[in-house]
Amino acid sequence: MTNDAEKAGGPTPAVASRRDRYARGKALRKASPREKHGDFAGRHERDPVAILAETDPSRIARLLHIRYARMTASPFAFLRGAAAVMAADLIGEPKAGAPVQGCGDCHLMNFGAFPSPEDNVLFDINDFDETLPNVDFTFDLKRLAASVAVAAQAGGFSDRKARAVAASAAAAYRRHVQDLAVLSPLEIWHSRIDLPAQIASFSDPRLSQKLRAMLMKVGPELDRDDNFPHLVASSKGVARIADRDETIFHLGAADSGVSIDAEKTFARYLSTLSPERAAILSRYALVDFAFKVVGVGSVGTFCAIGLFMSGDSEPLFLQIKEALHSVLERIAPSSAWTADQGLRVVEGQRILQAASDVFLGWVDDPATNRQFYVRQLKNRHLGSVSELLEGEALPAYARLCGRTLARAHARSGDPAVIAGYLGKSEAFDDAMASFAMRYAKQTKQDHAALVAARGVQPPAEKARKKQAAKPAA
Repeated sequence: MTNDAEKAGGPTPAVASRRDRYARGKALRKASPREKHGDFAGRHERDPVAILAETDPSRIARLLHIRYARMTASPFAFLRGAAAVMAADLIGEPKAGAPVQGCGDCHLMNFGAFPSPEDNVLFDINDFDETLPNVDFTFDLKRLAASVAVAAQAGGFSDRKARAVAASAAAAYRRHVQDLAVLSPLEIWHSRIDLPAQIASFSDPRLSQKLRAMLMKVGPELDRDDNFPHLVASSKGVARIADRDETIFHLGAADSGVSIDAEKTFARYLSTLSPERAAILSRYALVDFAFKVVGVGSVGTFCAIGLFMSGDSEPLFLQIKEALHSVLERIAPSSAWTADQGLRVVEGQRILQAASDVFLGWVDDPATNRQFYVRQLKNRHLGSVSELLEGEALPAYARLCGRTLARAHARSGDPAVIAGYLGKSEAFDDAMASFAMRYAKQTKQDHAALVAARGVQPPAEKARKKQAAKPAA
């Protein structure tokens, strides 16, 4: 039967009303009760160290010690680098039945402050290496809640308080999804997490000031930011990237099997940009190229920075980062990505992030069989977990991350269905908190297993011996 819309050549009524979609989400609770998300028995047959080692052969061997040194530093550092381990643990765990574009590595330190093209300061997800479409929304939220619990325990919070902070992050997600569910699709797409406005809403002015200082770090001079490459002049007076120990360095003859042809690679990358953005980049020239070790879980993958200069010596840094298969394919093998992995990251970022980088693109390197995504490297970064804990800002920050994840999920998923599943009670928040505490315990055990496997002295033991070695007063 043909309806009036089809006769007029207009769109067919292919989508249900918000009320119907909310009811559909509520009905999902029958097959997957919200309380069941609090369960986590652990998969005792799995070996976290072996899971981490699965990608070692594809990584640069001489950098692996940095990866494991960073991961053995603390349980939270382990969690950051162990997205693959958590993905393996979530196989078979309860699903709500509401798919979204998954971030895949949604921990506390994977958020940050960014300038939009209009130069507004936005708060958003930062890293999309593991992004994958059609993944249940609960997986990202479980990783976020677990990271909150692990960070809180690292800061000396009692188990009761750590649990409460994890629950508050889940509650912030649930409430913001409820707010988004009543908006039109366009209103959802254009929604933002405006950082100055969010910070101004905090009731404690001292907390607002502390968070502002941490979340809006913008180094006016490059040499004030240790996370950003410094520039030096070569013998011919040409600007180049300064080497810095093992974290930023120029590849040499010994790296012939690792390096790529930067000129040709960036030239191919240009074809993935829209014409107006390619036009901007055409006003810069590549003058230097150096390797840059980043993050925790990414250490050992190919990540480098290209220094581009305008005719008036104005620098532009582009980061080229290797894209491997998403760890989420463990959980959702039917969503396995068969196209270019760099394209996967780019598309995922454009879906999840409110305002993506104008230079975001992808490219492959046939010589090394690597696939990459490219983005602008900026000297704006987030403070550390220790700063959040010292300022007692963790609860507010956790809630901010929860709201941000809700906004990201609402762009690809159906917020009305998710809102219907979550409901207005605290049942789901409580389940997430229970899961977070159970997974925090698992993370401590996995961290200890890695420390033992690497023959590393545990931090507590190291501190004890250092204290014992001090001369008596």
